[in-house]
Amino acid sequence: MTNPIRTAIVDDHPLFREGVAKLLARTPGVEMVADGSTGAEAVKIAREFSPDVLLLDLKLPDGGAVAATTIVREHPKVRIVILTASDCHSDAAAMLQLGVHGYLLKGCTGQEIIRAVQRVHAGECYVTPSLASCVLTKMSMPAAKAGGDGSDELSGREEIILAQVSKGLTNKEIARALNLREKTVKHYMTHIMQKLGVRNRLEAALMGQKRQRTVRPLAPLDASASMASERTMYPMKSTPPQ
Repeated sequence: MTNPIRTAIVDDHPLFREGVAKLLARTPGVEMVADGSTGAEAVKIAREFSPDVLLLDLKLPDGGAVAATTIVREHPKVRIVILTASDCHSDAAAMLQLGVHGYLLKGCTGQEIIRAVQRVHAGECYVTPSLASCVLTKMSMPAAKAGGDGSDELSGREEIILAQVSKGLTNKEIARALNLREKTVKHYMTHIMQKLGVRNRLEAALMGQKRQRTVRPLAPLDASASMASERTMYPMKSTPPQ
């Protein structure tokens, strides 16, 4: 049995907070460890309970953004998902730049909350789909400041992998679709993010979505070509590394 995802929620609206807490508590594989209503309590929860995922309202009386800043700096192992009524693209971009791992709107479904908690705990970032396509333009990235997004430097295989990432596929799913090893996909992703000048998988996915609207259609997936590409990347005497 894997350890449950230890979660906490901080929100100043009691009914909403209790509803989300009950949702998390009855979800298999998820454990509720604490709840609070202020930014100060959020910091205290991060320090004393160190939850895997902390759901945090942005508009707390004493400042949800201030609490998020403190937690990101002092308790980096706590992954924060902002759960707020603010659908401002600038707020979402600012929080992601700060270092939070998710941004959800309070109008989302309970299933989306669970999905966000699971993905963030797995090391991914999650943004409410209605905001995701607009967040990229609000985020200042090194490549953009340099006058381009670096995407023209991507190889054909890198473009295909980026397109799959933009659809929300995991490395394992991409590896299965392209008949590659997961380690090979990770290797590609490292180079893709370096070329695009992005800092995480979410920014790469958002840039990939933007790119798909402006570039030629990608070639269909070719498993045999993928295998040949993998052999080129790993000219080994035996099999590629596991």
